[in-house]
Amino acid sequence: VQLQACGGGSVQTGGSLRLSCTVSGGTFSRHIMGWFRQDSGKEREFVASIGWIASNTYYANFVKGRFTISRDNTDDSIYLQMDSLKPGDTAIYYCAAGVRHYMDPEKFDFWGQGTQVTVSS
Repeated sequence: VQLQACGGGSVQTGGSLRLSCTVSGGTFSRHIMGWFRQDSGKEREFVASIGWIASNTYYANFVKGRFTISRDNTDDSIYLQMDSLKPGDTAIYYCAAGVRHYMDPEKFDFWGQGTQVTVSS
């Protein structure tokens, strides 16, 4: 299973970005899909995830109301709409796929290469 993430960039505080992640080589519709992020010197942390039933979504408290995760099983992709961005959201964002857990990065089996998001004040 390969994951390809894109859509990162640099924005000012309050701006928006939309990340995309396309999956190939696996049964996409059966995987839990997640977004994680890691800033320099920090642990990788959970951001959002979505089950193979798209109504099952989970968010970290620090992004609730600002980020929205979605998936399109017809083109094997997930998205993360990020609004009201803050400097604290600056990190490399990774998409991941798994079948065992919605939030624990240790239980996701496949990872994309990451895309940089930078939010300036």
